[in-house]
Amino acid sequence: MFIVGICGSPRKKATEYVLDKSLEDLKKQGFETEMFTVRGKEINPCRHCDYCLKKKECVMKDDMFDVYDLLRKADGIILASPMYNGSISSQIKAVMDRCRALGAEDINLLKGKIGMSIAVGGDRAGGQELAIQQINTYYILSGIIPVSGGPFGANLGATLWSQDTLEGVKKDEYGFKTLNKTLKRFVEFLNYYKQ
Repeated sequence: MFIVGICGSPRKKATEYVLDKSLEDLKKQGFETEMFTVRGKEINPCRHCDYCLKKKECVMKDDMFDVYDLLRKADGIILASPMYNGSISSQIKAVMDRCRALGAEDINLLKGKIGMSIAVGGDRAGGQELAIQQINTYYILSGIIPVSGGPFGANLGATLWSQDTLEGVKKDEYGFKTLNKTLKRFVEFLNYYKQ
């Protein structure tokens, strides 16, 4: 099975580190994985121009077309976002919004894929749960099955505290506990639904 991880941080810091660790763990379990990072890429915001509804593709020819290819073949999707003003980054929001073109191509293209969320904040309570809810809303609207870490420690998903540094996130034992719980359920859902 193929898992794509999309990092919504324009910096090579905590969020990318956590997503990379997640994909490494999945690779050790036998999954094929690939990371796409928005860092250094051109992904314009959706114009909601309806070109995709008529032509079945996005009017903007940028790096989002690489994301489309990855999402088409993915069995599982991990969206990872840093916290910007208590919410997801504008970069990951652009990725989600631009997937309107995939829905225009085929309304069921993402249906049944398994989705997981990672949120990394500079503060312990920096908006991580709200960010996961926003990502999960995107999953639900797209037909993707959202997975949380389950009760007792990771109710909505993986939430980490970076203290605004890469070293800070590496020390967040509790955050990695939420990540591991969420990854465990992600794998359970993949094995159950994608066999």
